[in-house]
Amino acid sequence: MRSLQESIDLGHVSGPSVIVSASGMATGGRVLHHLRRLLPDARNAVVVVGFAAQGTRARDLVDGAKVLKMFGEYVPVRAQVADVPHFSAHADATQIVDWLRDAPAPQATYLVHGEPAAAEALRDRIARTLGWTAVVPRSGERVLVR
Repeated sequence: MRSLQESIDLGHVSGPSVIVSASGMATGGRVLHHLRRLLPDARNAVVVVGFAAQGTRARDLVDGAKVLKMFGEYVPVRAQVADVPHFSAHADATQIVDWLRDAPAPQATYLVHGEPAAAEALRDRIARTLGWTAVVPRSGERVLVR
């Protein structure tokens, strides 16, 4: 998969619509209507900006899916897909630990966002760096917060 800039430089993207969407990971919202209309046409390009989590349509696109299911139908992916992961608004582990450093130590810190391996690595880093109890809850686990 080539970057958007490489595609533009090579002349592979010529006049596709530009749609800016806040619908995270292409899981819902108006962006789905746009994708259903634009994905089948090879003259279009879809740019996935920021992190695309496993199990989302955005990740499927980045990973080269040839078809996506939406609205109960299968939509062929013929449009070019460009992945630009470096514009993520998510903080990295160093930024998160630096931000937490100035907070009073809580009884426990629960990490409920992110992919399992990344969450576990951050849990270990928080414990090692700050000496805090950090927990990655299991899917469906309930925690009483007082």
